[in-house]
Amino acid sequence: MTIANAKQMKSLALAYMGDSVYELYVRQHLLEKGEVMPQHLHQTAIQFVSAVSQADVVRVWQEEGKLTEEEEGVLRRGRNAKSGSVPKNTNVQTYRYSTAFEAVLGYLYLSGQTERLETLIQHAIQIVEERSEA
Repeated sequence: MTIANAKQMKSLALAYMGDSVYELYVRQHLLEKGEVMPQHLHQTAIQFVSAVSQADVVRVWQEEGKLTEEEEGVLRRGRNAKSGSVPKNTNVQTYRYSTAFEAVLGYLYLSGQTERLETLIQHAIQIVEERSEA
């Protein structure tokens, strides 16, 4: 897929892909750290993939100016996307920022920007780990 094609995709489709990509990287990260017990893996992974954690990462990215202008555009579109429903365990704003986070990752993945994708995912993992230690 080309960058132009990825740009034209609906934000929720990008978020759908970004969710899968992020979960894959998180699982790999946990296995590389030596986590092997399935129940512990699942509980630890939830810290990374929760809407609250993803929304926190977006806020840090914005505060630190981590995103390119193009990524900010995808983020904005993802944040403003209208989805059918919001999960019970989060509020609308958190859910929208989480969707925006996933849309950026989906966009980078689908447009073949693997190096940039991995840079942002590693930064996201670092942010979540630092906040869970605090």
